[in-house]
Amino acid sequence: MNSFGEYLRNKREKLGLPLRKVAAELDIDTSILSKIERNERTAAKEMLPILSKALEVNEKEMQIEFLRSIIINEFGDLEFLAYGLKNILKKL
Repeated sequence: MNSFGEYLRNKREKLGLPLRKVAAELDIDTSILSKIERNERTAAKEMLPILSKALEVNEKEMQIEFLRSIIINEFGDLEFLAYGLKNILKKL
């Protein structure tokens, strides 16, 4: 599972929550959340605290999964990704 959308769908389904309920928490249309879960649209970082609460996941885990998925999906094919990430971490 590499996508954030798959992660969200998995968490939502495990809790037995309908799309409409989580979408209402986010104050977005159900179709937008559906597109996020299908990886046709990207979640906004501002959604993370709300998603954490709605899906009963701590915010740290939610942010880590969000970042992991973005990095792997956007840059996973770069030969020096791990090296670059290590250098970035040193500078943080």
